Amino acid sequence: MFLSTAITAAQEAGKLLRANFGTELVVNENHAHDIKLELDIQSQKLIESILLKNHSDHAIFGEEGILGNQSSEYRWIIDPIDGTVNFSYGIPHFAISIGLERNGEIILGVIYDPILDEMFTAEKGKGASLNGKPIKVSNRDQLKDSILVVGMSKYNDSIEAGLKLIGYYSLNSKKLRNMGSAALAMAWISCGRLDGYIEKNIGLWDVAAGKVLIEEAGGSVDLSDNAPDKNLKIICGNGKLPLSFTAA
Repeated sequence: MFLSTAITAAQEAGKLLRANFGTELVVNENHAHDIKLELDIQSQKLIESILLKNHSDHAIFGEEGILGNQSSEYRWIIDPIDGTVNFSYGIPHFAISIGLERNGEIILGVIYDPILDEMFTAEKGKGASLNGKPIKVSNRDQLKDSILVVGMSKYNDSIEAGLKLIGYYSLNSKKLRNMGSAALAMAWISCGRLDGYIEKNIGLWDVAAGKVLIEEAGGSVDLSDNAPDKNLKIICGNGKLPLSFTAA
């Protein structure tokens, strides 16, 4: 029941994003390395309405704010547009990310790419799927054969750390890709298109759904312990590659 609700919410938000993609957008905030759209808020409100209509006693923690019963054992973790800068510039690489946490453990994840109409889903203990078909992480176990993502957020320390890692992993991997959506990077790792992803200073809403997706697809996710929800470090991948912040 939880999964079907999340899928419905992601699909409806996807319709909203597709309808507005390529149109003139209302910009609420425009920072040096980030942008906030009115559509971010609209998308989150739409997702919230569907989740709380079906699960009125649950909490919601989203990039655009919190709602619901914050003392609930269940907490939905939402990124209404992961890849907002891409979206605002007309780059068709962004997603809706919805995770569900129970007593601090992420038990469900949905990542939806509305442009490609790709729905990535996972429930703890039940495997991961892409459009209903089972998926697994890649088997590549050599850096020289791997395609990796080194992310850099809007914060200066994240950019500085990322630049060092880009230097090292550019030399030691097959290729690097940084396409502007953490959620889709993790979704693509879960189905074997990419092999690993590393970033300093990432929000929980960016990675919650992807965490269960990768783990259920056979990979590994290391989130920094005891970090605030807005300031996480992440190393994730197929579980076969030696990824590290100290590699550089």
